[in-house]
Amino acid sequence: MEIEWQPIQSQTTTDATDAAATFEKPVSTKRILLLVLNVVLLIVGGSGNPLFVRIYFLHGGNRKWFASFLQTAAFPFLLLPLIFSFSRRRRSRCSSASSTPLFLISPFLLISSSVIGILTGLVNFLYSYGSSYLPVSTSSLLISTQLGFTALFAFLIVRQKFTASSINSVVLLTFSAVVLGVHANGDRPEGESTAKYLAGFAMMLGAAVLYGLVLPLMELMYKKAKQDISYTLVMEIQIVIAAAATAFCAVGMAANNDFQVCFHHSVS
Repeated sequence: MEIEWQPIQSQTTTDATDAAATFEKPVSTKRILLLVLNVVLLIVGGSGNPLFVRIYFLHGGNRKWFASFLQTAAFPFLLLPLIFSFSRRRRSRCSSASSTPLFLISPFLLISSSVIGILTGLVNFLYSYGSSYLPVSTSSLLISTQLGFTALFAFLIVRQKFTASSINSVVLLTFSAVVLGVHANGDRPEGESTAKYLAGFAMMLGAAVLYGLVLPLMELMYKKAKQDISYTLVMEIQIVIAAAATAFCAVGMAANNDFQVCFHHSVS
């Protein structure tokens, strides 16, 4: 009579496994909540920004650098999650504040993020310039072509392979931009010259091209970084990018005397 031996799992191992599963579940849920929050904020900002920018120009606004400045000027609000992250890291290490690094970003990421931020500021200016002469429907469709440019630059910069869906999006979005350009007179705002409309069309398309370049450059920056990319580090990078973009637009405002005009209107 043969006796079949079965492996016996100890109670300690079972308890450890259950405890590990219980510990990992909240972490996974937290990450999902952070992802959902970022997606919601992206949807609200992405859908609301074109409307607010266009409303500003329709109601007599003509300060393009000022409109560009406002697109990233709220970056100090990102300091709130960083303060929470710092306090949490301090408690988890059970150490004093002096031994807990205030920021995780490295000099390489700081410089790279600043350069990308300046490019982002230029994108904001081109977008504001185009929005001042184009209706929301046209500007939204033109800026959406950045998906195709992103796929192209991603292939050239980070060797991202083309897929059937990416090729399809490039073809469709490029064809849509061509159709808009051919029928440019169909949705031009009343009283606006053809030259201004075409200038806005070119600026908006330029914004799409440059923004399509920015995203692969960010991916390349992450690949070149010699440190783990955490949520806190990404938030720090976002702050640097937004701060550099805001500073770039602030210089443009100063050169265009926007600060004096805004101050005069606020006082009067």
